Amino acid sequence: MADVLDILEFERENGSSDVLNDNKKPKRKRVSDLTFKRPEGMHRELYALLYADNKDNPSLIPTDIGFQNKSMIGYKQIKAKLGLKRVRPWIWTPFSPKEKIELNHWRREVDKNKEYPFARLNTVIEMPSYSDSEYQQLLSCDLWTKSETDHLFDLCRRFDQRFVIIHDRWDTKTFTARSMEDLKDRYYNVCNILAKVRALPGQEPKVKVFDAEHERRRKEQLIKLYNRTPEEVEEEQQLLNELRKIEMRKKEREKKTQDLQKLITAADTSVEARKVDAQVRTGNRPGRKKATHLQRSGRESITTTSAAPNIESAGIKFPEIKASGASLRSQRMKLPAAVGQKKTKAIEQLLNELSIDLHPMPTEDICQHFNELRSDMVLLYELKMALANCEYELQSLKHQYEASQPGKTLDIPTTLLPATPLEANTDGSPKKISEVIDLGTGPGTPNRKRRAAIEQVNLMKKLKKN
Repeated sequence: MADVLDILEFERENGSSDVLNDNKKPKRKRVSDLTFKRPEGMHRELYALLYADNKDNPSLIPTDIGFQNKSMIGYKQIKAKLGLKRVRPWIWTPFSPKEKIELNHWRREVDKNKEYPFARLNTVIEMPSYSDSEYQQLLSCDLWTKSETDHLFDLCRRFDQRFVIIHDRWDTKTFTARSMEDLKDRYYNVCNILAKVRALPGQEPKVKVFDAEHERRRKEQLIKLYNRTPEEVEEEQQLLNELRKIEMRKKEREKKTQDLQKLITAADTSVEARKVDAQVRTGNRPGRKKATHLQRSGRESITTTSAAPNIESAGIKFPEIKASGASLRSQRMKLPAAVGQKKTKAIEQLLNELSIDLHPMPTEDICQHFNELRSDMVLLYELKMALANCEYELQSLKHQYEASQPGKTLDIPTTLLPATPLEANTDGSPKKISEVIDLGTGPGTPNRKRRAAIEQVNLMKKLKKN
């Protein structure tokens, strides 16, 4: 029989064509042969979502998969559990979600006489009503008739104060055509009058204010804004950018004014402190407490006054040595790193002109006076920088005025001009101490800007003469 099956190419149940193996039981497949091998790098949880042990395709909807009698139960094996109870009957029932509207839907026969479950969500706005006598006494208006007012309130009651729909459903054949703002204005005026009249004493309600003119202007502005051309939009953006620049320049001017005021205050305080020191040394003591207070306030203002980022500090703030143990007094005369190379070079030039050693003997008095001297030099540097900036701005304003107003000149008062020129002497005479401080000759520095502005003014004058 086995040979016949082999000749006819029929497969047997055990899959073997050997006569000797017909009586043997088929081998049981191992569990590893029924499952796919998890790819490397794939998490176990993700692999469990792809296939079950019986190589079943994954479900498209969430299902409860579990084990029953030590075998996996997939979503295909789960059968619907139909009870033996009788099916509850459903009937086609009418319902009214709103007045004068009747609809139908399927509902259980048991719930036939119950209230519609969504009726509680149908909120109805309370609309005020009025009688003929109230209208004649309180609500009469020359622009509105009673029939128009009744029609308005009827539409508001039907469409729940949706004025867009009310304006669309307004009967223009029977009544005068009204804008949406007129309809709102009339409605809210009537409601406010009735609420005030019917309110109890001491319980006056809040008035619903509606400004019809403001609403019209707002809509006109929106229409104009919507109908702008690309050129107008670009022009508006340019104006906004110019406004930002003007505000930034205004803030910069205010900041410069504050910084300049700080410098002037520091200079005045330094002068007062020097006067007190001179009086103390000569013997004219103004009072021990007053002298000590003036000296301390003057030195603190010189060394601690802060300014803008361009003006690092009005004076030098020398660090205090708080380390324990012995220390050298010469460390007190070391310039801090915040002073910068430019100011350090200016201080060295001034000290060389005054024939003062750059590293004097660090006694107690010399340390104090040497630090105060260099602090005053830095303060002088800051004041001269501020003076150069102010002079440059004056020349720039004069040049702008003359360029915008041809044929006119702007005379700057002498009180606003500096007493001595800021340029270096060209006749070979020795420079003054205030002229030794170099304000910078690099690109974009105030001194160079000032020279360029003066050259432009001179060039304009020559062109006008020719």
